[in-house]
Order: sequence, then C-alpha cells, then structure tokens
Amino acid sequence: MNAVLIIDKPQGITSHDVVARVRRICGERSVGHLGTLDPMATGVLPLVLGKMTRLAPFFGDAEKEYEGTIRFGFATDTYDAEGEASGAERTLDVTLEELRVLAQQFRGSISQVPPVFSAKKINGVPAYKLARKHETPALKAVAVEVYSFILLSLDGQDLEFHCNVSAGTYVRSLAHDLGQLAGCGAHLARLRRVRAGAFSIADAITLDKLEMAVSKGDKVGLHAREILPEMPSVTADERAEVGIRHGAAINLPEMSKSKLVKVFRGQSELIAIASRVAGTLFQPKIVLI
Repeated sequence: MNAVLIIDKPQGITSHDVVARVRRICGERSVGHLGTLDPMATGVLPLVLGKMTRLAPFFGDAEKEYEGTIRFGFATDTYDAEGEASGAERTLDVTLEELRVLAQQFRGSISQVPPVFSAKKINGVPAYKLARKHETPALKAVAVEVYSFILLSLDGQDLEFHCNVSAGTYVRSLAHDLGQLAGCGAHLARLRRVRAGAFSIADAITLDKLEMAVSKGDKVGLHAREILPEMPSVTADERAEVGIRHGAAINLPEMSKSKLVKVFRGQSELIAIASRVAGTLFQPKIVLI
C-alpha cells in the first residue's frame, strides 16, 4: 500500500505503537510517522506507507496546532499528568486575566528549555533515559516560535488553551513554565493536536475505522494531489514518463517559479518529485515508478 494516512492517535499509546498497528492492518511493512506525539496526547499523527515513505524528507518541520488543558496546583517531573508530583499541591490564586498577562511572555520567538523527560540527546543519550536513572540532564535552551497561545477559560485549577507553535516546541514546557510564573506550579493534563502543517484533524481517521475500511477494501489515505500542497502538480506525457523512469532530466509544462513539482501520470498517480534545472527542464529527485 502506497499512501499518506492521517491517524487520529488515541490516548495511552506511543506513536511507534500506532505504526505497528497500521503495519498489521494494512499489511505494509514500510510505515513511518512524520513527527511523534507523546503517549498522553491525541490527534493528528501523519503516516507515510510504502513508496510514500520516500517523500518524508520533503515534509520538513511543519508548525503544529494544539488544544488542551493545563492543571494548576503542582508541577510534575515530566511536565504532564503522567509524571510524579514535584511538591505539595497549592491553590491557584490568580485570575484568568492575570494568567493571560503572564502568558504574553510565551508568545513570539522565545528561548525554551525542553523537559528532562524528552528525547533530546545529551552526548548521544536521550535525556529521558538519564532522568529515569535519577540523573539531572543538563539541557540547553532552544529557540522556538509560539505564534499564538490563547487562554480560553479557567474552571477551578483547570485552564483550557489553544496554541500554534513551531516544530520543536514543547507544549509541556509552556504549561510548566506558566505554572512557575503563577506561583503554584502546573502541568499539562490534556493535549490534542488538531493540525500538523497541512494535515488537519478533519483529514484524520481512527485506527478502528481504518481497520474497518481496509477490511471492506475501501480506499484509504489522502489523495496524492492533497499532499505537499506547496508544490505545483503537473502531468507527464509518455515521453516525459520514460525519462522519469530512467532518472533523466525532462521538460514539463510548469510555468510557475517553483523549484519542486509533483509529477503525475494522469490525474491521480504520483510518479515523481522533480527539481527545476532551468526553465521547464526538471530533474527527478524521487521516482515512485
């Protein structure tokens, strides 16, 4: 099966668990995910299957959009609800409006320290492995972009929020750091990814529905023209297709200034990604036939 699937990841399993189940459901060994989600998180998890795994480098570091809940009162060692409390529970004594003022510090270009329980590597070792040994990884702050961080409502100790962030941003750290500013600690209680780049939750399918669709023989996955929307789509004639099969430079009817194009046979079969050499001359970079 050659496809791009958007899975609505359930809570409580890893991204690798999702990949393993999709392998079984689809009978396809070559399956990869385009960016992980923590076990606690749900929502958009894009997968590439079969020959489409070769397109993974073109997806790049897409921005992400989340909604979730921050619970005030205590921090945890993992910065989320799966961790151990870092201290005694305290009462949140600031208002929603005061929290919104504090949250302004986490908008725009910021310097963020990743959680100690993260996949960030220190001398080649993931930080979470050191943390599990009760070591304290010395993690360096990294530059990230928080395009929006909207605090929606406050119900007791629970704050509902929505954010749009760059790749590499830890929403767990946003929750933890806001709790520190509030003076009572906080952790991420719920997280749902609703968008990853061009992939939306509206495009997503649950694992159960995927299994049902595959068992019925229904077609699953995004249409090839929907993926990598920043690249124009062009249709190759028979002569160009022969050139693509041999990896030769070809002329394509592409008049925009895009450096990369998706090349199709007919209207639906993606056969290559090609790079502009000059004018309408393109060199195949990835060949799928």
